[in-house]
Amino acid sequence: VQLQASGGGLVQVGGSLRLSCGASGITFSSYAMGWFRQGPGKEREFVAAISRSSTGTSYADSVKGRFTISRDNAKNTVYLQMNSLKPEDTADYYCAAVYSNSASSYYYTWGHYTYWGQGTQVTVSS
Repeated sequence: VQLQASGGGLVQVGGSLRLSCGASGITFSSYAMGWFRQGPGKEREFVAAISRSSTGTSYADSVKGRFTISRDNAKNTVYLQMNSLKPEDTADYYCAAVYSNSASSYYYTWGHYTYWGQGTQVTVSS
């Protein structure tokens, strides 16, 4: 199983980035997906999650209204569109996958997830 995150980079305050996470080795449409992040000196925190059918999504309060999670099951890829970026969004961003029996369930605790990608770094400069 491999989750490959990409799309990070350096962006100015107020800018946008789109992260992608491609999955292989799993039946992607059977997995709920999530994004987490870990900033410098901080613990890993939940960012966003999406059910396997895209019918359910959840966001951390800190990103609600600015970030959008989506997925394309035909491309085995989950996305995180990040707009209006702030310096506090600076972090390594990780995608994660968990098998789900429910088409609408999503998970916002990192302990639920089985597979993790390597991080992609996002730096927001002021």
